[in-house]
Amino acid sequence: MPTYIYRCLSCRDETVERGYNVSHIKQTCDTCGEFGRLIHDGVYQQFQEFEESPPDGLDWERLSQMEKFIVAEKMVREGKSIDDFEIESADDSDADTADTTTAADAAD
Repeated sequence: MPTYIYRCLSCRDETVERGYNVSHIKQTCDTCGEFGRLIHDGVYQQFQEFEESPPDGLDWERLSQMEKFIVAEKMVREGKSIDDFEIESADDSDADTADTTTAADAAD
């Protein structure tokens, strides 16, 4: 049976292995003692890659940390690509955006 690694978002040092594939788990970290999210390590690795080298065609710096993790999660676990995401600017908020997909709700 495959196992999956999950990484603590508070200290980013602690990892645990589990036999199920989910986006994150919540538990107390044995390293830092924080109760919080441990995210799928593949998602964390994708997030780190984008932090070091932001993807073309997506204004990565405008995203909140949570939105960045959502983009990484959808790419790793759902097979989405950067082309599936579009960042809506503040100027576009008054426009009709019914066909616009944002990072926070891409391909839901």
